[in-house]
Amino acid sequence: MNANDVKSILEAQLVGCDIKVEVGGSHVNIIAIGDIFDGKRTVQRQQLVYAALQEHIASGVIHAVNMKTYSPQEWQQQA
Repeated sequence: MNANDVKSILEAQLVGCDIKVEVGGSHVNIIAIGDIFDGKRTVQRQQLVYAALQEHIASGVIHAVNMKTYSPQEWQQQA
C-alpha cells in the first residue's frame, strides 16, 4: 500500500481534513489537520484515524501507524 492509497482512504473518512502520509513498508506516518479534531481528546482523534484504517491494520497490510492530529488552530501554532 502506498502513500496515495492511505491518503485516499483517510480523506474519504476524515472529510475536509488535510492529510499528509509517508509509508515505509508496513509502517505509516500520518499528519492530519482538520476541524473534525477540534475539541477532541488525543484518544478520540486516534480512534477516528484507526477506524478509517481498521481493515488494513487487521489484514496486516499496515503494521504500525504513527499519527499527529491537529485542529487548524493547533496547526497554525506549530508553524
